[in-house]
Amino acid sequence: MNKLSFLALAAIMAGCCCNIDDVKPFGTTKFGEKASLYTLKSPDGLTLEITDFGGRLVRCWAPDREGKLADVTLGWNTVGEYETLGFSMGTLIGRYGNRIADGKFTLDGKVWQLPINETNPVPRHCNLHGGPDGWDAKVWKASEYDGKRLVLTLVSPDGDMGFPGTVTMKVTYTVLPQNIWRIEYEATTDKPTVINPTHHSYWNLAGEASGNVLDQLLVVNADKYTQTDAGLIPTVDAAVDGTGFDFRKARPIGSMAEWMAAQESLKPMDNWYDHNFVLNGKGSKLAAEMSDPKSGRVLEVWTTEPCMQMYGAQNMTTKLPAKEKGKNLCQFAGVALETQHYPDSPNHPEFPSTVLRPGETFRSTTEYRFKTR
Repeated sequence: MNKLSFLALAAIMAGCCCNIDDVKPFGTTKFGEKASLYTLKSPDGLTLEITDFGGRLVRCWAPDREGKLADVTLGWNTVGEYETLGFSMGTLIGRYGNRIADGKFTLDGKVWQLPINETNPVPRHCNLHGGPDGWDAKVWKASEYDGKRLVLTLVSPDGDMGFPGTVTMKVTYTVLPQNIWRIEYEATTDKPTVINPTHHSYWNLAGEASGNVLDQLLVVNADKYTQTDAGLIPTVDAAVDGTGFDFRKARPIGSMAEWMAAQESLKPMDNWYDHNFVLNGKGSKLAAEMSDPKSGRVLEVWTTEPCMQMYGAQNMTTKLPAKEKGKNLCQFAGVALETQHYPDSPNHPEFPSTVLRPGETFRSTTEYRFKTR
């Protein structure tokens, strides 16, 4: 029985109402694994296309104030493009999102060495997003699917990319009424380890390949951001007051470009955004609101995580293709808003812990709420 037939039979046996036409082949990875593409639909218009290859969000159709749909996330059409073009485009990140200094950490007195893999556009001595073949490189198992909910699972073996412990990870994508996309993370381990999953979607609320997002508005619910060294490793938290990191009130993403360009400390980030914001509040809270005045689209990001990384796509170029034939991306073509724990937490005891031990369950929830005004 092939994969599609099995999914169809499983859906019938589970009593769900999914249409097998909503599951399509999506190519083969460099490891020879076959990927599929799933469609999730909200009754209010939001439509997602998600592949089990890295749990990537490939397309996100959201309505504007007149009800017109546009694909508001960046992505590509083939597995090969995702593998070769990079940028962690639209993918699940794990075992550890963001950077670990020198690819090294100590846990219970033992030193663990991870691959050093950030080399583009400039070399940095760190482990980035779990390593060169992290969870984004895997085809996850689609264990449940009904057209509104997709459950992806992955068993990451002991020693995977140098991390200790066999981790079982379950990620549930659910599309809800009122155009809400919910991501629920759940993980267990058989040995002490560290874990920091996130999702690396890029957003352009005017539509993919419509130009840059510098005039789109952003609010970030954070009084502090984390300064870094030249290798983008956190040093200390700093107040956003009087800086280009103050998004506590809505302003265009590009409105502080001159301030950013003048900062010597930001040269390693191309004088742009690749920083951790320390979110205000506990529990589930509003992390950010992005909006496009022209279309009226609004995206709210809600999360249980303590932090959010903002990456401004400053390294994208017009050489990168878009999904729509004949179109290309550009510098600042989107913005990634990655809910997370602090980068390099295992090496900073002052940061909230990312250690997961046997008998414990890691849980985290992030919602992307699409609205109009």
